[in-house]
Amino acid sequence: MNTRSNSLKEIDVKTLLHPFTDARAHEQVGPLVITRGEGIYVYDTEGRKYIEGLAGLWSVAVGFSEPRLSEAAMRQMQRLPYYHTFAHKSHEPSIRLAEKLVEWTPAKLTRVFFTSSGSEATDTVIRLIRYYNNALERPEKKKIIARNKAYHGTTLAAGSLTCLPVSHRDFDLPSIPVIHVTCPHFYRFALPEETEQDFTARLLREIEDVIFREGPETVAAFIGEPLMGAGGVLPPPSGYWHGVEKLCKKYDILLIADEVINGFGRLGARFGCEHYDFEPDIAITSKQLTSSYIPLAAVMLSEEIYNVVADNSHKIGAFGHGFTATGHPVATAVALENIAIIEERDLVGNARSRGAQLKEGLSRLNERPFVGEVRGEGLIAAVELVADPVTRRPFADVGKVGAEAFRIAHSEGLIFRAIGDTLALCPPLIISPDEVDLIVERMGRVIDRVSEWVRSERRERA
Repeated sequence: MNTRSNSLKEIDVKTLLHPFTDARAHEQVGPLVITRGEGIYVYDTEGRKYIEGLAGLWSVAVGFSEPRLSEAAMRQMQRLPYYHTFAHKSHEPSIRLAEKLVEWTPAKLTRVFFTSSGSEATDTVIRLIRYYNNALERPEKKKIIARNKAYHGTTLAAGSLTCLPVSHRDFDLPSIPVIHVTCPHFYRFALPEETEQDFTARLLREIEDVIFREGPETVAAFIGEPLMGAGGVLPPPSGYWHGVEKLCKKYDILLIADEVINGFGRLGARFGCEHYDFEPDIAITSKQLTSSYIPLAAVMLSEEIYNVVADNSHKIGAFGHGFTATGHPVATAVALENIAIIEERDLVGNARSRGAQLKEGLSRLNERPFVGEVRGEGLIAAVELVADPVTRRPFADVGKVGAEAFRIAHSEGLIFRAIGDTLALCPPLIISPDEVDLIVERMGRVIDRVSEWVRSERRERA
């Protein structure tokens, strides 16, 4: 007789680990199996209730168990559960969604290509850039500038643009020609006595120096998240994106906005590029596109890029890129309903107002002894814990305090992301004023408890 237990509680913790979060954090709380969700809350196998303070993975805009999305999926399943978009064929949901995305995104972005994930979308962009420059007879123009602490996906090419140590180590990455420049986080990477304006100017000089060093004829694109997410919730310094946009225009370099986390209202604007007032040539979207109820991503292109791609495809006889699920009818139907909810309930406006409330509430935690910086925009925020807030000195064993805070938070009924010793929040856009206050209250208790733990650790070592 097979006596092996099938209990969910006995799942090996390794099956639940997610990259870019300190494994120690998971080992202290996992395995944690979530059985259901409702609104901003999720429940585990023991019936414990948690505020999902990261909206799943930065992604559940309309909250959990929204009936309109499941109903939209079922209606489409019953009508046309699958069809492809190859060989001059399409279907209504993908056509309507493409039109809606053109309406939502900056005016320059007029064409849409669908994939199933942000990583696939990033890989698609890399292929399109190569195709585009080859069509223009610029075969050497293939290098991409990205930033340290960037996150653009985990596939071979997307993972090369990502610049977090765990994404490259033992994977033989980068595998494509990419140059990583300084992370635009003023708090952590500014020089002593350097103002925010000085910091921005130095970073822009570095980017221009890289372009000169590599040769403008070899640099194809600059890619960046308007506000960096998985790297630690890092808003750019003042003037940064205007400067990057100017450099890209000056040297004929395509500007790519990775809107996978920022898009569909997260920063209190439809997209991050709108919030920071710059216009990309390409944008990548996913996550909140469907509130992650079903996998879907989209690449938005300028008409200029599209025309070059289309003309070259006509010339050689085909456009040799696509996926079985490109523009999947069920996924695109869900996305249409998801965007309708965002519009009808003004969740972009709610992110703006509730985000201001969240930032104000978290800013009061600055008085706690180990709080270094509270940062964010809209409904994405972070509290960075440090050994010495005056000097900004990090803890010696980076990630240990964050892991303990992660564990304590679960006992307080709050889920967030521990990124080293940064505690990241990104709640669903439907969050209410009372629920924002509840997050701040629980985060305060987490920080008080982890601060006492730090003091205890120091006493033991003394």
